[in-house]
Amino acid sequence: MKEELFVSGRNIPNIDPVLHVWHWHIPLYLFLGGLAAGLIFFATYFYVSGKTDKYPTAVKIAPVIAPFAIAIGLIALILDLKHTPYFWRLFTAFRLESPMSWGAWTLGVIMPLSIVWPLIYIKDMIKYFQFGSPRITAILKWIDNLLENVSILKWAMDLARKYQMAIAWALFFMSIILGVYTGILLSAFNARPLWNTSILGPLFLVSGLSTGAAAVMWMSRHHFEQKQFSRFDLMLVGIEIFLIIHMFMGFNASTQVQQQAAAMFLGGEFTAVFWGVFFTAGLVVPALLEIMELFGYKVPVFIPAFLILLGGLIFRFIMVDAGQITRYLY
Repeated sequence: MKEELFVSGRNIPNIDPVLHVWHWHIPLYLFLGGLAAGLIFFATYFYVSGKTDKYPTAVKIAPVIAPFAIAIGLIALILDLKHTPYFWRLFTAFRLESPMSWGAWTLGVIMPLSIVWPLIYIKDMIKYFQFGSPRITAILKWIDNLLENVSILKWAMDLARKYQMAIAWALFFMSIILGVYTGILLSAFNARPLWNTSILGPLFLVSGLSTGAAAVMWMSRHHFEQKQFSRFDLMLVGIEIFLIIHMFMGFNASTQVQQQAAAMFLGGEFTAVFWGVFFTAGLVVPALLEIMELFGYKVPVFIPAFLILLGGLIFRFIMVDAGQITRYLY
């Protein structure tokens, strides 16, 4: 056991004068959690609305990304833990006042259901991937064969199809909780002025929905569905811009430390990357491209979709890094 003696309360590595204990794991986890929440939200919303035929990619195909996104995000989260072998203890207790507890249990519920959902549509996924993805198609056919010939798996899938509406409603509400939680996880740290705002929950939810819409738009092979999701994403980008502006207005009308936190983005060290890379390239440019597409100009769909996804990832890296720099003076 290594012991360290601090003779001063200042200059403690990773803590003072700047807290920097969260690295790439946490922003990646927040991004993938938001992406999964967006994909599940659209899949279940259009299913319960009876619009599966209008939005087949959103309901049947795109949700296959969700369990992989959640799994990778959980691996990143576990790697970030100081005592990695004890991650399971998050699931042995539930504390109402702990965002981490809410997040752990939400993921514990949504993960198995997010696996079941795409399995219900595995035959549709085989048709989707059979053109250009022979390896993925072979894997899906192998899984489909197991589901058809292993009695307990066949029974489980029959049960899932029977109660699919109940599963859809459960996933719908859990996706909203997951999307909001990715922001609340940060806003619960009251000692960090940049994170100490109620805007982060809705902002991260809208950003997650936007990345989910971008993924569906990119994967869809139906012009109507692409165009509709372009409209959805354009609306979400508008809401996201509104929330970002409102957040900085709130900071500048608040305490000195929050004004100092906002100053890092309004002429400070994060100004260029936030407004130039995330805001302009990740929000404004794809929004303009989507508007051009809606007015009849031919814009490759992968360009705005990729920019939205990249912008969502960069946004989380900026917020996590910048938030750890801000602090209350003492």
